[in-house]
Amino acid sequence: MPNLGNINAVAGMIARLHDPQYGRWAAQIRATGGCRQPIHLRGRVRHIDAATGHVLHTYNTNREPGGVLRVQCKTRRASRCPACAEIYRADTYQLIRAGLAGGKGVPSAVSTHPALFVTLTAPSFGAVHTRREQSGKVLPCHPRRDAEKCPHGRVISCTARHGNQESRLGEPLCPDCYDYAASVLFNALAPELWRRFTLALRRHLAKLHGLTVKDLGEHLVISFAKVAEYQRRGVVHFHAVIRIDGPDGPHTPPPTWADRDALAQAVHHAAGAVSAPVPALTDEPARVMRWGAQLDIRPITMDGELTEQAVAGYIAKYATKAAECVGTVDRRINSPNEVTGLGLRDHPRRLIAECFRLAELDRLNELRLAQWAHMLGFRGHFSTKSRRYSTTLGALRAARADHMRDEDISTGRLPLFDEDTVLVIGHWEYAGKGLSAGDQVLASYLTGRPEPATSALAEVGP
Repeated sequence: MPNLGNINAVAGMIARLHDPQYGRWAAQIRATGGCRQPIHLRGRVRHIDAATGHVLHTYNTNREPGGVLRVQCKTRRASRCPACAEIYRADTYQLIRAGLAGGKGVPSAVSTHPALFVTLTAPSFGAVHTRREQSGKVLPCHPRRDAEKCPHGRVISCTARHGNQESRLGEPLCPDCYDYAASVLFNALAPELWRRFTLALRRHLAKLHGLTVKDLGEHLVISFAKVAEYQRRGVVHFHAVIRIDGPDGPHTPPPTWADRDALAQAVHHAAGAVSAPVPALTDEPARVMRWGAQLDIRPITMDGELTEQAVAGYIAKYATKAAECVGTVDRRINSPNEVTGLGLRDHPRRLIAECFRLAELDRLNELRLAQWAHMLGFRGHFSTKSRRYSTTLGALRAARADHMRDEDISTGRLPLFDEDTVLVIGHWEYAGKGLSAGDQVLASYLTGRPEPATSALAEVGP
């Protein structure tokens, strides 16, 4: 039987195709690059010659389809808008690569500065199903001969050779043994652990050479860029580029003693030295959060196994993702009652429920666990960088806007004018967002992104 929603999508698509303003609507959609949830703006703008008062150009959305201008939502989340997330990914790639090879205002000599690719992981909160490989062969998950039963009557062993996409990956062998509270608290305190890690890194480098932390700044600067990634068990770990510069950042070389080995030694020390304590609470023991034992430190070279392009691509890929791999949702959950209707698997459901439970404890208020339950407690930024690492996302976006404006002028869509002598007066207001199901189908074909079309037209039938 045909799906009613899909029939409505087709009807909406036919109506749009017969709209007299379809051409202009299609131009707007192409201009957004296929944004799945474009922002609708209503308003006007005028370009006025400040010396003469002459109006050079006017624009009003009254003449647009539906009386609105559709612009990109600019989200970083691929689960919400693949088109805008791809732009964010590409910008992040350029930002990371510039900090390793130069460009975008960063001198090419930065490629000679010591740089490491570091992965900081979470500790274990209980045995989970995992996929292990050795020499290209998939190994059994948790094979344990004569494995004993846990206090809840489950045998803590698994001899399955899991596939890449199995839903069991990351789920506990015994959910009742798994420390859900510690998992959530680690996510919430991961940004603080990272902050303390960077401080310990500087302190150790200073101590190695008999300097104070304050004096260290006269010799070198530590620059970094990092991204958070969710493991399937529901905890974050950080991938980071850590680089040593001279006192003026990437424009000056670091001292000879601040080499790659010294940086690696400092990373090892800092990762093991920092912690974030959690006091004992009602029905909860005191805990000390630390990084996990798995610490990966790899040198970044221009022509070796791990190049600047590979690192930039790896970090940029995860900059557009969130906790989807765990099985949670990509929007805020306002109350624990909502969880029941989301159709989640038991593991993510219990992680979310734990966020709401811990949020009721007074001494954890500052962690805002209820507000970030959909992120399983993590409330930090997914991708961050130090000020001197390289260019900024804002600078890359401004350069793109300048390019688009120059293109509009060269094609006659805007008059040629001097920015210093022209007054731009605009008034804009929010008028909604998104596309109807039928519009999504058309947008997917207009921009060469046919993914939504399959779901919208399937099952329509003759």
